[in-house]
Amino acid sequence: MNRRGFILGLGASAALAGLAAARAAADGKRVALVIGNSAYRNVPALPNPANDAGDVAAAFKRLGFAVTLITDASFDQMRRALIALGRDAADADMAAVFFAGHGMEINGENWLIPIDAELQKDTDAANEAVNLGSVMLQLSNTRSLGLVILDACRNNPFAAKMRRALALRAADRGGLGHIEPVGNVLVAYAARDGTTALDGDGRNSPFTTALLRNIETPGVEVTFMFRNVRDDVMEATANEQQPFVYGSLSRRAIYLAGEPSAADQAGTQQANAAPAPAAAPATAVPAPPPPAMDPTLVGTWEIMVPSDRGQSRWVWNIMGDGTYNFHAEGGRAVRPHEGRMTAMNGHWTLHATRGLAGYTDGGSYEVHDPTAVITGKLGTGYWKRSLQ
Repeated sequence: MNRRGFILGLGASAALAGLAAARAAADGKRVALVIGNSAYRNVPALPNPANDAGDVAAAFKRLGFAVTLITDASFDQMRRALIALGRDAADADMAAVFFAGHGMEINGENWLIPIDAELQKDTDAANEAVNLGSVMLQLSNTRSLGLVILDACRNNPFAAKMRRALALRAADRGGLGHIEPVGNVLVAYAARDGTTALDGDGRNSPFTTALLRNIETPGVEVTFMFRNVRDDVMEATANEQQPFVYGSLSRRAIYLAGEPSAADQAGTQQANAAPAPAAAPATAVPAPPPPAMDPTLVGTWEIMVPSDRGQSRWVWNIMGDGTYNFHAEGGRAVRPHEGRMTAMNGHWTLHATRGLAGYTDGGSYEVHDPTAVITGKLGTGYWKRSLQ
């Protein structure tokens, strides 16, 4: 590309980014708190978090968020900043927290670690660290989306000196623990619970690099944006690191960088976007009701599920009339059951009627034969067509 073309390209990119931010800001008030802790006082410093936080804060600003950026935050600074964010989030359409630094699970709870923490024993966390539950609580009153993004699943150097206290209570595991957000709160881990994330060799960690590559892309629904982040990280780390998203949102599509353009909507519709209303038929004969089951999901599917007892194989047999049966084999086998399922326009629901009383689930789906990407209560799973 010649110099003139390069400059024109930069101008077009800036214009698109500005348009996306303007469209995003029109959707309602957006606030964000971004924290990057690098200069830990009692353990070795981390190279990336301050860079990660600065770059993510700039991206949030371009997306129309009012951003508070703190680097190398003490416990008191983190606490005060979260209180202020909670007040702003109460009447906001979207509120977000990004944290890069050390995070750890202690006795079943997750903690974000300030730079002044000493953590000589596990019980010190309540007085020296910030509980992830309190972070989610500050975002729970947003109207559309409360988003927590944690690049904090590293191997934690505090664990060595806490080992004696930990042995009395719980095993010392790497990374953060499993969570179940409620309401409209979505939590993204750089690495799924019980695993650790890589720092990388560049300016940003692999997770933040992927996040920055995708977060400002217009027309991509937020849950699909994190799927793109997941794939980018797994490719960059040779499948060593798998980001994971926790939480269950409603069927309403949420966009950080603006909704799809009219041209995009006329083409391939976002899988979990609400379908556009159909035009009324010209004749008085009523149109038949749409089918309850998307034919692309009909068939037998399987997924391998890891656990501390080894992998198990989950198998779903989905029929065209919406009934299904399920069985599992291996170390984390779930009880076989049957039920009814609906799936159409990228959204699915499920209700067990036999063998697993009262179980319901739902979420979004996207089929790319011979695989399907299914999101529900258990997170995002990559199913494949079974040959059985």
